[in-house]
Amino acid sequence: MISVFQQHWQELLVGFGNTLLCSVIALFFSLIIGSTFAIFEVLPSRFLHILGRVYIEVFRNIPLLVIGMFFYAVVPQYVVSINGFTAGTIGLTLYTSAFIAETVRAGIQAVDEGQMEGARANGLTFMQAMWQIVLPQAFRYVIPPLGNQFINMVKNSSVLAFVAGFDLMYQGDLIASTTFDTFNTYIAVGILYLIITLPLSYYMRYLEKKMG
Repeated sequence: MISVFQQHWQELLVGFGNTLLCSVIALFFSLIIGSTFAIFEVLPSRFLHILGRVYIEVFRNIPLLVIGMFFYAVVPQYVVSINGFTAGTIGLTLYTSAFIAETVRAGIQAVDEGQMEGARANGLTFMQAMWQIVLPQAFRYVIPPLGNQFINMVKNSSVLAFVAGFDLMYQGDLIASTTFDTFNTYIAVGILYLIITLPLSYYMRYLEKKMG
């Protein structure tokens, strides 16, 4: 394993960086998109409610690999040219956002309805009350499941390996195919994934205790 790090540290570093970058981008946008569709589901508007439900059901029930391959193979052919990293990151973002939407929706519904009614009675609009009163409380409820979604997202970023995203798994496959040292190569790759996921896991636990 040490020899893998010594001889292929540049490739592993590139893969580690791409995996980290993909995860950060997907985390940021999936949280925004997921929260938006979670709000759609609790809005009085029937159209937006249905739109949010359809989005969640579609992306939650299609395999991530299929979504990633769609953006890698279909979109460049018929819409716009994008590389494997971009295709994989978009697919990961959309896929993860559907699960985050369900998580945030559950948090919103866990907040006492009197909070919204009291905010509206004090002159706030629905969206002002949602943004200033309900969502902050909802996120406190859903920190543990959100943390799990973020960790799963980092692990799911390995889908980039199938769309030439030059991520950690992609680089590991290349190294293993040239050295035939599969055992040590994938142990090294696993350790690098742990370097990303373990701090995130401990931070989410710390945040849960702090906000609890």
